[in-house]
Amino acid sequence: MRILFATDLHGSGKCWRKFINSGMYYNVDVLVLGGDMTGKAMVPIIEQADGTFKANFMERDFVFRSSMELEVFKQKLDTSGFYFHCADAKTIHEIMSNDEKQKALFLQKMVERIEQWIEFADERLAGTKIKCYVCPGNDDAFEIDGIIDKSKCVINCESKVIDIDNCIEMISSGWSTPTPWKTPRETTEIGLAKKIESLVSHVDNIESCIFALHDPPRDTNLDIAQAIDANLKLTAGQTMHVGSSSVREAIIKHQPLLGLHGHIHESRGFTKLRRTLCINPGSIYGTGNLQSALIIIDKNKVKDFILLTG
Repeated sequence: MRILFATDLHGSGKCWRKFINSGMYYNVDVLVLGGDMTGKAMVPIIEQADGTFKANFMERDFVFRSSMELEVFKQKLDTSGFYFHCADAKTIHEIMSNDEKQKALFLQKMVERIEQWIEFADERLAGTKIKCYVCPGNDDAFEIDGIIDKSKCVINCESKVIDIDNCIEMISSGWSTPTPWKTPRETTEIGLAKKIESLVSHVDNIESCIFALHDPPRDTNLDIAQAIDANLKLTAGQTMHVGSSSVREAIIKHQPLLGLHGHIHESRGFTKLRRTLCINPGSIYGTGNLQSALIIIDKNKVKDFILLTG
């Protein structure tokens, strides 16, 4: 069995398309997306009286004098994981000066993009034997779950035990332990441990089980993030372990076949916790490049794996 695992796409349409297309390209049996599907920010694009458009992106001012220039910019935003909204200056001001309107529009854009993603996946995967599992992550609003649930080809595997073939089961959770940003799907270490143990209780053969848990095991090379200060600013040259101790303890206790993790984009790599191979493929979604892991399982053992970027 060939599995392609990726995570933390954060709204990048280009990365999503690459993820779905990877199924055929790498001749995989199973696609798994491990959380954080949605974007983090929206860019207003102001339509001016003279027919041009202006926007500020990455602290740079842009003016677009043709529809072609504007379309190229929109594609760049989609690749980078940003949402966008075009309107006249008055409308943009009304939205950006009202928190409720801003939140409502952001949610609308988030939902629309996930709908586009699911439509794309359903078109590409229809008629194939590729199984596709996605698990919303801690950053993802609950409103996207219903969209995924309506898909013909994409399965929402959050808080489920999935039989991905006759011998291999997979438990999944996109929840994380608390972050400084207070994201939608956070819980305590005790809460996450309870979620994991509840899923494990329904597993038939733990030795051949995959733990697809968004939060990486703590105190490994998979959970090292740049430290932040009290103002949530990155501190130069300082790092810290930010993974979950409950994930680590569950893996050591149950010794599943494989751990698939994400959450910490810069901690791309792999490690072993006793017999269990744990992988974080990392994420550089903002560049439009997909980081992933191709894993080959044979006779209930990990025969080989490789970390990919492209």
